[in-house]
Amino acid sequence: MTCVAGMAISLDTSGMGIMSLIGMLFGADAAAPPDAMRLDGTTETTLARSLSALLPDERGWITFAEARILFSSNAAQYAFGETDQDGRKSIESFAAQHRSVINFVPFEERVYFVSGGNTSVD
Repeated sequence: MTCVAGMAISLDTSGMGIMSLIGMLFGADAAAPPDAMRLDGTTETTLARSLSALLPDERGWITFAEARILFSSNAAQYAFGETDQDGRKSIESFAAQHRSVINFVPFEERVYFVSGGNTSVD
């Protein structure tokens, strides 16, 4: 017997992981949203094509390495950092041109683009 919000509930938790138990208790049985789409960061043209395929508010990503090759002339450890104003301006301008915003996520080594719409200005 388990007491939840004043109600006694009988739970058979044998063979159930803690996450399953928490999900059952809080009704979180819906699948987690899929990861953001992997964009083609080979060239600016292929990246623009990938961005145009995103639905409004959909996220896509490229690696930091791809972003650095496309938009920064700095070494990997300095790309898009405080001293790389040109790199930041370049990628931000590209994102704005393609009606997207960017988010740098260093611990994932990814740059996320969030689409503001699927039309772009070329």
